[in-house]
Amino acid sequence: MSTASTHGHPLVIERTLKAPRMNIWRCWTEPELLKQWFCPKPWGVSHAEMDVRAGGSSNIVMQGPDGQQIPNLGLYLEVIPGRKLVFTDAFTSAWVPSGKPFMVGEVVLEDTPDGHTHYIAKALHWNAEDSKTHEDMGFHAGWNIAADQLEALARTL
Repeated sequence: MSTASTHGHPLVIERTLKAPRMNIWRCWTEPELLKQWFCPKPWGVSHAEMDVRAGGSSNIVMQGPDGQQIPNLGLYLEVIPGRKLVFTDAFTSAWVPSGKPFMVGEVVLEDTPDGHTHYIAKALHWNAEDSKTHEDMGFHAGWNIAADQLEALARTL
């Protein structure tokens, strides 16, 4: 069976986060926690609504230091509680297509023997141009900074 992780024009970060897997999961799935880590500072999240289930919608609004707002409407495609999230901006709600799909996100969490979390975060794109645009926007630096913030928050839970 094919999965989202085997197709697309992927950008990937993979690392060990020194926090329990279920704490990382909570940070990805609870709006008040997600607001605290999701964007590299000085950016932040001003609004987060998340119906974390396959077919559930999300609305995460990123806010820049000058007040600019970037809404991110999407849909969860696959949810394996505590282990995997697959989401996309290709749909805005209840299978309503978005104006321009950009990516499918996939987050996979696994326990490590020492009680930490093996963390894989992928952004899959419809074409090489979108992947290059995302990379040029600072994907690797930005998603790694966000992962640092995620780890720090998850350690406090």
